[in-house]
Amino acid sequence: MSETVKTVGAGAEAPPSENSGSRQRSVRVVVLALMITMLLAMLDNLIVGTAMPTIVGDLGGLEHLSWVVTAYTLATAASTPIWGKLGDMYGRKGIFLTSIVIFLVGSVLSGMAQDMGQLIGFRAVQGLGAGGLMVGVMAIIGDLVPPRERGKYQGMMAGVMAIAMIGGPLVGGTITDHLGWRWSFYINLPLGAVALAMVTTVLHLPKRERARMKVDYLGAGLLTVGITAIVLVTTWGGTEYAWGSAMIMELAAIGVVSLIGFVLVEARAAEPIIPLHVFRNRNFTLMSVVGFMAGFVMFGAVLFLPLYQQAVQGASATNSGLLLLPMLLAMMVVSLIAGRVTTSTGKYKIFPILGSALMVTGLFLLSLMDTGTTRLTSGVYMAVLGAGMGFLMQITMLVAQNSVEMKDMGVASSATTLFRTLGSSFGVAIMGALFTGRVQDEMVARGGGAATAGSAQLDAASLAKLPEAMREAYQFAVSSGTHLAFLVGASVGVIALFAAVFVKEVPLRGMGSGTGQTPAAR
Repeated sequence: MSETVKTVGAGAEAPPSENSGSRQRSVRVVVLALMITMLLAMLDNLIVGTAMPTIVGDLGGLEHLSWVVTAYTLATAASTPIWGKLGDMYGRKGIFLTSIVIFLVGSVLSGMAQDMGQLIGFRAVQGLGAGGLMVGVMAIIGDLVPPRERGKYQGMMAGVMAIAMIGGPLVGGTITDHLGWRWSFYINLPLGAVALAMVTTVLHLPKRERARMKVDYLGAGLLTVGITAIVLVTTWGGTEYAWGSAMIMELAAIGVVSLIGFVLVEARAAEPIIPLHVFRNRNFTLMSVVGFMAGFVMFGAVLFLPLYQQAVQGASATNSGLLLLPMLLAMMVVSLIAGRVTTSTGKYKIFPILGSALMVTGLFLLSLMDTGTTRLTSGVYMAVLGAGMGFLMQITMLVAQNSVEMKDMGVASSATTLFRTLGSSFGVAIMGALFTGRVQDEMVARGGGAATAGSAQLDAASLAKLPEAMREAYQFAVSSGTHLAFLVGASVGVIALFAAVFVKEVPLRGMGSGTGQTPAAR
C-alpha cells in the first residue's frame, strides 16, 4: 500500500488493471484520516463557543472573554504560511504530525486552565497547531491526488464542513451540560489519537532530502507581525476600540508597514516563506481573490443568519447549527456534483463563475428578509447562497494548487487558506460593525431604549422578556441590520465574480504530470 501511495504522490503514471483499484483504496484510507484531522480543526471553535458562558462563570475574567477566541485565531492565521513552507522544505508527514501533537497539547492544557490568563495562553498554543492542520490536509491531498481526480473528494470535504457546523454547537452544548466545560477541550484527544494513528500508519509520501536552505526567519517574523496587527484591527475595531482610535490606527500602520517589509524581504530571500513568483500566475492570484471574498461572505453569513432567525423568527438558540441546514446541505450537494463533473471532464472555469453569481444572488435575496419573512423563504435564500459556496469552496484550492509546481504545493495551500482566513476576519468585522451600528440606530430612532441599543445579540429567550413594543422595535432593528450586512456582502461578492470571469481554463494535471507551471496559466 505504501508503494502505491508513493507513486500517486510522485505524480508518476499508475499501472493499469488491479493496481489502479488498489491505489484508489489506499488513497481513500489516507483521505479518511485527513478528513478526521480536518474535522478536529473545524469542530474546536464551534464546540468551545457554546461552552464560553460556562467557562466565564467558572474562571471569571469576563473582560478578557474575546481573547479566548482572538488568541486562537491569531496563532492560527500567523502560523498558517509557516507550516506550509516547512512542509515544502522538510517533508509534509513529519510537519503535519507535529502540528497535530501541538494542537492536542494545547487542548489538554486548555482543559486544565485554572484562570482566564492561562486559558488564553493555552488557546494560543492550540491555535499554533491548528494552523498546520488545514494546510497539512490540503497540501497532502495535493501531493497524493492529481487535480483531475481531486473532484471525487470535494463532497467529502464539504460534508466534513457541514457536520462540523451543524454538530459543533450541539456537541458543545451536550458536553458542557453533562461533562463540564473542560471536556469541550478534552474531546479533541480521542479524535486526535485516531488521526495520529491513521496518518502514521497509512500515509507514506516520497522521502525528500532535507532542505539545505535556511528558514526565512525575517520574512516569517514580518509576516507574523503583519497578520497579527491586521487581525487585531478587524477584531478590536468597533468593539474594544473605536475605528478611528489611536490604537486601531497604530495597529493598521504596523500591519501595512510589516507587510510591505515582508514583500521586500521575500523578493530577495533564498527560500521565501511565500515565494512571490506564485502570484505571477494569473489563476493563482485570481483564486486568492475569490477565496478572500468567499471567506468574507461565508463567515459573515454563518454569524448573522442564526442571529436573525433567533431574534426575528423566534428560533431556539440550542439548535442554532440546524438553522444553517439548508445552506450547508446545498453546499455539500453542489460541491459533490462540481467535483464529479470536474473529474469526468477536466473543466472547471464555469464553477467559480456560477459560484460567485449564485453567492451574489443568495446574499441579495437574504438582504430582502424582514420581520415577515417565513423560515421556508429564508431557507430557500440560504440554499441559493449555499449552492454558490459549494461551487467555490474547494474549486479555489484545486485551481490554486494546479497553478504551481509540486514543490510549492504547501505554499499554495497555505496562501489560499490564509487569504480565506483573512477574508473571514474582515467579513465578520465589517459586516458586524455595520450590523451593530444599524441595530443601535434603529433602536434609538424607535425608542427602544438603552437596554437593547447597547446589545445587538439578544437571543429568543431574552427577547421574550421584553415589553411588546420594545421587542417589535428590536426585531425590526435586527432585520434592518441583516439587510445592510447582506447587501454589503453581495457587493463584495461582485468582486469575486469579476475575478472568476478572468480565470483561464488550464488543463488539470493528471497522473502523469508533475508540474503545474504551464505557460497558458500565466
